[in-house]
Amino acid sequence: MENRKILFTAPGKAELVSCEMPRIAPDEVLIETDYTAISAGTERANLLDMPNVTHQWPKQLGYSGSGRIVDMGAAVKNFRVGQRVLMDHLGHCAYAKARFQANGDGFYPVPEDVDPLEAAFVVVGSMGVQGARKTRLQMGEAAMVTGLGILGLFAVQSMVRMGATPLIAVDFAEDRRRVALELGADYALAPDAHFVEAVRELTEGRMIQANVEVTGSSAALLQSLQVAARGGRIALAGCTRVSDVPIDFYTLVHKPGVQLIGAHNHVRPAADSYWGYWTRHDDFAAMLRMMRMGKMRVRPMISGVFAPEQAPEVFRELGENACVPLGRAFDWHKSDGRETA
Repeated sequence: MENRKILFTAPGKAELVSCEMPRIAPDEVLIETDYTAISAGTERANLLDMPNVTHQWPKQLGYSGSGRIVDMGAAVKNFRVGQRVLMDHLGHCAYAKARFQANGDGFYPVPEDVDPLEAAFVVVGSMGVQGARKTRLQMGEAAMVTGLGILGLFAVQSMVRMGATPLIAVDFAEDRRRVALELGADYALAPDAHFVEAVRELTEGRMIQANVEVTGSSAALLQSLQVAARGGRIALAGCTRVSDVPIDFYTLVHKPGVQLIGAHNHVRPAADSYWGYWTRHDDFAAMLRMMRMGKMRVRPMISGVFAPEQAPEVFRELGENACVPLGRAFDWHKSDGRETA
């Protein structure tokens, strides 16, 4: 068997390369990949070698996928060969190994009745879910999601279920605003010159009490602060690469008592979830249950599925286009080079 993986080999350049098959230890599993999802913001930042990324080359990205266990060591418990799993930070590759610790480390069981393509977006989507949790939204509060990529659209669905009233989705892209409305947002706005007054009208003057900011843009954070209610909470789920807009923190944060909440995935507890802070595995389990019951949808977010051989052109387009396409994945069983949907 041949293994393959996608590497960023130089700024703006991705390659599909052949590599050795992983050899597993007694406490490891070998996973054959079905799909890996592209996390457009993080992968574009690494591809272009932007600030606040790893600057060593080559780089292997791809932290959200799905597959099946095809081999496992004797020390692995509670899993079986043939079992479907999530792939958590294992890279864009045909085969990957992961170490078993308690309930798995780098992999998590997936029910057979969950679509493997949809499952491939759970790990990246969980980062939007945890951003929504950290706002500690209460039913009836006015809420917002700023930035409607994959993380933002999972945050939208989370805040719908948490009882946001109203829920306003914000993005420059009309197609993303349309998907947000399909997934339950009450209103969808572009962040234009009339944005602050539009929010004031839609919230009947209450302004925004809970906001998940997913863009990582300092300009978007400034607008989020301008529409925040007194004592409002803003979860910073987007990774800020460049801060180029000045913010008057005294006027917009300190004086109105606005809370800025760091919501990086690495601040999750290692064990034992608590209010607003769930473990990765507890979020995976919750999301998979909701997907099985039709309470969390993935298909409307997916815009393209590609063969791994198309990686150079897919990432070339990603690097050249600041308005990145929504919801893309690689199908590791596909090799004919034609796009599917």
